[in-house]
Amino acid sequence: MDFRLELVTVPVSDVDRAKAFYVEKVGFNADHDHRVNEQIRFVQLTPPGSPCSIAIGTGLEDGMAPGSVQGLQLVVADADAARAELAGRGVEVSEVSEFPWGRFVFFKDPDGNGWNVQELPPRD
Repeated sequence: MDFRLELVTVPVSDVDRAKAFYVEKVGFNADHDHRVNEQIRFVQLTPPGSPCSIAIGTGLEDGMAPGSVQGLQLVVADADAARAELAGRGVEVSEVSEFPWGRFVFFKDPDGNGWNVQELPPRD
């Protein structure tokens, strides 16, 4: 049996601001934006090439504070190119950091949810 992680909820304080950030600046695809009722709005966004999406909205967080999710990780082929693309789109992104387990850049969404962008090291 496969157990695939396909959706992670990211708590935000302003859904429209967060959606604009993830779509216009980070480049995620906007898959769904549906208001279920007055209390629930569900927005699904997917990074290009990813089988896993994020959900933002209202009535989804179940007590999670906006900005409380840290360490969300995207994997790319080239950390320098990823940094250049993000910075070119207006994202405040760190310089490339090198570790034995890969090359990384880091950024936060408007609420402070933290993202790691990793270029994996070459496999032996």
